[in-house]
Amino acid sequence: MKHIHAELIHEWADGVQIQCRLSEKSKWEDTENPSWNKEFEYRIKPKPKPDVVRYYEINKEFGGLSQMPYYNLKATYDGETGELKSAEVLK
Repeated sequence: MKHIHAELIHEWADGVQIQCRLSEKSKWEDTENPSWNKEFEYRIKPKPKPDVVRYYEINKEFGGLSQMPYYNLKATYDGETGELKSAEVLK
């Protein structure tokens, strides 16, 4: 009979990072040496989403932000949360 986590065990043996959790209410955690307990859930660690960079023009004449060809502001948003990570004034 095939082990319930057989595919993940093979992936782990090939060097893939594995995460585990006890239940749906638990947080996924990295594990270097999984126990492969049938009571735990396991998965391949998802690749992080890349940050999103947007360019804007701040124009006092129009009183706000717009995405136009003459950018003077670079905003970087976290790829996972969508939260603003940084803003840079371009000259």
